[in-house]
Amino acid sequence: MIDQRVYEMFRDIGRDMYLHNLCSSHGGNISVRFGDRIIIKRRGAMLGNLKPHDLIETGLDKNDSGVALASTELIVHRAIYKATPALAVVHGHPRRAIAMSLSRDEIIPIDNEGSYLLKKIPVVEVEFASGSPTMANTIADALKSYKIVMMRGHGSFATGQTLDEAFQWTDALEEACEIIFYARQLNEEMIEYRKHSASYTTW
Repeated sequence: MIDQRVYEMFRDIGRDMYLHNLCSSHGGNISVRFGDRIIIKRRGAMLGNLKPHDLIETGLDKNDSGVALASTELIVHRAIYKATPALAVVHGHPRRAIAMSLSRDEIIPIDNEGSYLLKKIPVVEVEFASGSPTMANTIADALKSYKIVMMRGHGSFATGQTLDEAFQWTDALEEACEIIFYARQLNEEMIEYRKHSASYTTW
């Protein structure tokens, strides 16, 4: 039986993910770790409209009866928890960030908040990017050094000590990408305000 407070946390973050256009109706997944247990969204559940039965509890290392219903990317969440001190993982499909991942190996925010919060976001890729062991290991390894990473053409994975924190990085990434898109559409010379912007690529 999932604690009501845990359910409400999942429900609220899932709703905000959907309302902020960080996932499609049935896309994305979120999880939290409690010791050697993981609670994760049910496979096929609507992230923006989670019900108590949409939360699946299973082991960090071992499968049990709940694993058949868990998100197909449970393997990625497990790898992240084993490789990092994270207690929460948020996987979204932020549209602009995905578009930008198709043409670059890292996303460097040009706005002040994005620069302060995220610095830069690496873009990684694997041949099979839907819950494969290679994908799990690649994402987990990248998250040892970053708060959030992009899987090329797929979506973002963010870690935190809480779901709120991992959601913040995800939302900040999409906002930073939206600002880059707007700046490009204006097609005007940018005015330097941060000083030494060229060095930001070395973060």
